[in-house]
Amino acid sequence: MTATTAPAVARTLLRNIGIIAHVDAGKTTTTERILFATGQSHRIGEVHDGAATMDFDPQERARGITIQSAATTVFWRGAQLNIIDTPGHVDFQIEVRRALRVLDGAVVVFDGVAGVEPQTEANWRLADGHGVPRIAFVNKLDRTGADFLRVVRMVEERLGARPLVLQLPWGSEEGFRGVIDLVGRRALAWSGEPGATAQEHPVPEELRATVDAWRERLVDAALEHDDDALRAWLDGTQPPPEVLRAAIRRGTVAGAFVPVLAGSAFRNRGVQPLLDAVVDYLPAPGEAAAAGQPEADPAGPLAALAFKVVTDTHGALIFTRVYRGTLRVGDTVLDATGGRRERVARLYEVHADRRVEIDAAPAGSIVAVAGFKEVLTGHTLADPAHPLLLEEIATPAPVIDLAVEPRTQADQQRLATALQALAREDPSLRVRQDAESGQTILSGLGELQLEVALENLRTRHRVDVNAGAPQVALRETITRAAVLRHVHRKQSGGPGQFAEVQLRLEPLERGAGLRFGHRIAGGAIPREFIPAVEAGVRRAAASGVLAGHPVVDLAATLEDGAFHEKDSSALAFELAAANAFRAAAAQAAPVVLEPVMAVEVTTPGDHVGDVIGDLARRRGQVRGQDTRGTATVVEAHVPLAALFGYIGQLRALTAGRASFTMAFDHYAPAAQRG
Repeated sequence: MTATTAPAVARTLLRNIGIIAHVDAGKTTTTERILFATGQSHRIGEVHDGAATMDFDPQERARGITIQSAATTVFWRGAQLNIIDTPGHVDFQIEVRRALRVLDGAVVVFDGVAGVEPQTEANWRLADGHGVPRIAFVNKLDRTGADFLRVVRMVEERLGARPLVLQLPWGSEEGFRGVIDLVGRRALAWSGEPGATAQEHPVPEELRATVDAWRERLVDAALEHDDDALRAWLDGTQPPPEVLRAAIRRGTVAGAFVPVLAGSAFRNRGVQPLLDAVVDYLPAPGEAAAAGQPEADPAGPLAALAFKVVTDTHGALIFTRVYRGTLRVGDTVLDATGGRRERVARLYEVHADRRVEIDAAPAGSIVAVAGFKEVLTGHTLADPAHPLLLEEIATPAPVIDLAVEPRTQADQQRLATALQALAREDPSLRVRQDAESGQTILSGLGELQLEVALENLRTRHRVDVNAGAPQVALRETITRAAVLRHVHRKQSGGPGQFAEVQLRLEPLERGAGLRFGHRIAGGAIPREFIPAVEAGVRRAAASGVLAGHPVVDLAATLEDGAFHEKDSSALAFELAAANAFRAAAAQAAPVVLEPVMAVEVTTPGDHVGDVIGDLARRRGQVRGQDTRGTATVVEAHVPLAALFGYIGQLRALTAGRASFTMAFDHYAPAAQRG
């Protein structure tokens, strides 16, 4: 590892972007072409060969998918592009969540045949939530059934976005040659050779009417963000390309529309114009700052967010986005979330699996930090003299449980240490001890995520484990309100225990979790005991009332109570609250909830009936059908418990011609089975 200082780049020429997509849309292939086009790599790594630069983890190369987000830095037209390539599989959605939390812009890759797919839609909503400006890249336009304009319509209809078409495809399917650039009124064609420069041509005569119509739409939308150019255009003056690009940039940064580009990354067509669009249209750090985000001032007091933890034999690397100030080697910073001070031992600029040591990281930088002991994903790092807290990173709740145990008793402690390391790296993995069986339970978002975690235990941490069959992570909730008064009284010769609470439970909407509040007035219960009541409620809720599953989606309100001057304590009120919660929940018509998945099955038309019949047998509710190219897409809601092993049955039903994707949608009352 070589100590060096990264090239100094003006903040206005810095772009922090993510590449996001549904699995198999060509996201990593696009990133590999970007690395080659910018000179960062001198050979193209192919995903299908297990040689992609960004998929450097052995499991990624073996499976041909991205499992963890990977960062790299490239330079294009004098701008520094910090790129994070994210997974497309739903099981690794936490990687997309934490990347979008710290990025300034994103490139969303769409499959030109499939269009808007479930995980693309989920990722799009996450980007909406963080206010991240986007560019859409419609990929794979050389494939049979690709339809650029249908994908544009899907972006508008399914994502609720306003697509701004900047390019049209030149040719289709096997005849896809390149793109028509509407801004510059020119046709661009590529030979298909890696890194080849586009050959510029006049717009073909047969396409001029279509190009003029689409360019008129483009100009009309873009000039809403340039009053002077709009007035000139209305007077008959065409805006020059540089004016049009400036207006497109303002609209993109403001979130008014999403520029749409075309290409085929695998055929090396359209990648350089995509890089141009990243520089021209996506924001610099601080240019599109979300509410509550500090101003990107390198001279200000430090404000940074840890968004990813990677552990290896040398310790932990903390991937960090610096929002304000400058992070330097040797600095002592405040972990404002954890409430302790940490020292920066080393700083790295990361290029996939390579690290370049640097001395300082100014505002806008994305770097890896070595030396932190207790920093976790979502923790804020601040100047000790100017503490602040940034918005944390939301973590999705797990839906699948897996019991794990070491094969030998000697590995018990090593297993606990390894599981702790995995959970530190991936906050969507949860580890707990089952109160009844004493088993260690590993919980996650899907079978693939847990499979990868087990493989990591064996290969990275050298712990052999036995694992049970995956089980659905059930929840419990209540269906009506209940009020209960409980007195906890204990006398055993010494100081007694006394606490009296009146607790009201009320059902809430799905996804609300557990909310606690109180209406204590007049000193019925001293204020210092109220946190103990909340702790008792949450402890009881975690262990359930029907079958030991966590109780969710309810409001618990402490309405009244009583205390004793000598015998009341925090412990007494915690015990009283836990007992009151269990008794009240039992009276509130509790039910068990199971996770329900949004499923999309892509099948040849002659197998649609078989697919729908099989989904019905799995308690699925079909919600619609659509045609994509030559295939039919069936959309349904299906309980997760009915989907274990589904891919094998689906292939058997359709002679191996169908595929499916699923994403968690909601919890619903579990069907009563005898």
